[in-house]
Amino acid sequence: YTSHQIPRFKKWMQTKRYSDSTVVTYCSLVVFFCKYLVKRNCTELSPMMVSRFNYEFIVFPQKSIYYQNQAINAIKQYFEYCGVELEIGEIERPKKEKKLPVILSMDEVQRIISCAYNLRHKTLLSLIYSGGFRLSEALHLKLADIDSDRMLIHIKAAKGRKDRYTLLSQKALAILREYYRVYTPKVYLFEAANGKNYSPRAVQNVVKNAVTRAGIAKKITPHSLRHSFATHLLENGTDIRYIQNLLGHSSPKTTMIYTHVSEMAVQKIRNPFDMIETLDHNPFHNNKI
Repeated sequence: YTSHQIPRFKKWMQTKRYSDSTVVTYCSLVVFFCKYLVKRNCTELSPMMVSRFNYEFIVFPQKSIYYQNQAINAIKQYFEYCGVELEIGEIERPKKEKKLPVILSMDEVQRIISCAYNLRHKTLLSLIYSGGFRLSEALHLKLADIDSDRMLIHIKAAKGRKDRYTLLSQKALAILREYYRVYTPKVYLFEAANGKNYSPRAVQNVVKNAVTRAGIAKKITPHSLRHSFATHLLENGTDIRYIQNLLGHSSPKTTMIYTHVSEMAVQKIRNPFDMIETLDHNPFHNNKI
């Protein structure tokens, strides 16, 4: 469990086809864990050492539940790579917080796209929303993935290493054609100056700046456009099974979260206060004195 094994651990995860972001995250967490072991002069791995690390550097500093689960997963993978049989499953792992996603109205989506700095940014945001893309999926799109004959977009090797198709909007296609004439991308649809695809951080900044210019106070990320796409489909009567396929969810339970944020379902509920007969403002109206 020495730090010189980290490059080999990285290659091991790459051969198991973990995503680039997972490899980077797990390696950094394992380096952190190894430094902790050295600092504690640990000569033998034990569940107790993992438990202490979990408390001292995650629970006590009040790191997020997501970070905690990532750290434990990274350590488990590192043990597997090292061939160390150590049961750390008994470490208490909190359940993830069930937060509802932030949803934009269609008007807010239009305002954000209109406030994009240039045509490239406008095209990128239009595509993420109209196809319900995860950020990594949009950034890995290639010219050949756009099927304008069938009005579909082919998403390859997405989360879970699965392919799927999503919708190609007529309006998005018109913007794409204009974008292609101006920027003439070669391989990736959205290329940086060095010819490689855009970085996630660059797109996050694009969204942040557009939201600010649009005067929207909600906490919006690129993923908010994907959430909004799914919710708007549901509100317009699209069967949730089709939405599940378009988003690439392996379980319908994941897609069901949009039923909790859809205005369509909420607006159909009749408020019981409205069922009460008209209230008389004079409390003595029916009293005989």
